[in-house]
Amino acid sequence: MPQEFEKIKRFIAVFSVAPSPEGPGDDACLLSKKRGRLCLTTDATIEGIHFCRKHFSLGDIGHKALAANLSDLAAMGAAADFWLCALGLPSGFGMRGLKALAEGMLPLAQRHGLRLVGGNITASPVLSLTLSLGGWASKPLLRSTARPGDKLYVIGSLGEAAAGLFAMQHALRVPKRFLQAQRRPKPWLEAAQAAAPYARAAIDVSDGMLQDLGHICQASGIGARLEASALPIPAALKRCFPKQALRFALCGGEDYALLLAIPPQKAKVVEQQWRAQSCPFTCVGNFINSKGIWLDGRRVSAQGFQH
Repeated sequence: MPQEFEKIKRFIAVFSVAPSPEGPGDDACLLSKKRGRLCLTTDATIEGIHFCRKHFSLGDIGHKALAANLSDLAAMGAAADFWLCALGLPSGFGMRGLKALAEGMLPLAQRHGLRLVGGNITASPVLSLTLSLGGWASKPLLRSTARPGDKLYVIGSLGEAAAGLFAMQHALRVPKRFLQAQRRPKPWLEAAQAAAPYARAAIDVSDGMLQDLGHICQASGIGARLEASALPIPAALKRCFPKQALRFALCGGEDYALLLAIPPQKAKVVEQQWRAQSCPFTCVGNFINSKGIWLDGRRVSAQGFQH
């Protein structure tokens, strides 16, 4: 058996996969129809751009690649269902490494009920993972449907992943949670699904809070008002980086927090849903009729993180 196919066999052996035609084995997978709208997303995680193997284990890399795609489904209010995985492997990348990569993905795949339905392995100058995920949403959340007066909520915290990256780049000793936020982000699918029946719009924070909020504002044709004191910046981050914490929170990337627009009359019921899940949520401002993003009464640019 050619090495490529042996590697495919070894990789998918870690996961629970459906037999063909709903799983790997043909040129494409076939999926049955379900209720709701089908949501599809794809994203690449590439060595030297999204991670450095000096600071990431292979398990970290696998986790982060899958978490980033799951976060896109979360932002749509979708429940995950299936995925495809295309791997680019550099010379000398062996079976042990392949197994470690897969095992880093496995807990997330199991938790969210993902079926691995196909993919590809090819030679590559650097390690790369290109994943495509599909899920189902009865009421998809868009970027273009926020309205003036909607409350702006953040699910998760802001700035820790940027602090972790900064610490890696500058060889700083920081709390382990900052490094874990960068290496092993958490996708908030359950929280988004709980809010989806009531929310108007959502996006995940992959490129910086201000930049991603700017996408909602632009698509919806409105603006937003924020309060710096309300932002969910962990106390440990403020202690370690007192001068940079706010910038990390506003412009740092890869938090994979969620931003949601919630009508005021629906806010209490959504908050009750989140409390029942022990989900960390914060109201940080509201959407307004005028264009632009305003922080403590001062207009700010929608700048963000460049991978």
